[in-house]
Amino acid sequence: MGSSSINIQLSHDEALVLLEFFGRFEGGGEFRLHHNAEFVAFASVSAQLDKALVSPFQEAYAQQVEAARQRLAGGYEGNAPCVEPAKFGPL
Repeated sequence: MGSSSINIQLSHDEALVLLEFFGRFEGGGEFRLHHNAEFVAFASVSAQLDKALVSPFQEAYAQQVEAARQRLAGGYEGNAPCVEPAKFGPL
């Protein structure tokens, strides 16, 4: 499951807005939206993921998300900037 890929298309404007957002995050650790365009760009990515993934409709969705998190964060020690561990456990 972890080796497959999904392609997401961004307009040039979406890419610029998201690049600025992530640059702001990397520069100061702030993960907040400052403009409606940032919301629109994230919504575009979210809509594409909704169309591309069937996992949210599967019975083992929570387990799939947890396994994906473990694969992606494997080897990363401690919490990344702005990460607040869930107080109530996984999904």
